Amino acid sequence: MTKFRPLHDRVVVRRLESEQKTAGGIIIPDTAKEKPMEGEVIAVGPGARNEQGHVVALDVKAGDRVLFGKWSGTEVKIDGEELLIMKESDILGVICCSKH
Repeated sequence: MTKFRPLHDRVVVRRLESEQKTAGGIIIPDTAKEKPMEGEVIAVGPGARNEQGHVVALDVKAGDRVLFGKWSGTEVKIDGEELLIMKESDILGVICCSKH
């Protein structure tokens, strides 16, 4: 990927593909599938400035798997790859991989 650095509190996310078929084995055509609301963070900006003018770092980092709202972000194409640019506040949460 071309070096791309989002500004302020923006995050670049690559959508993760959803399941291609239902639990019963029915294959879902591309036209009927909803776009996934799960993705991988590719790049993050340095953070937003608070009222005192200090930069506050983001909570997410490159490599995090995140959930975001259905209509979140702006779709862009960088080096032929479809990505989303969104504000960190559009991210609902980080999917943790640790097991208890």
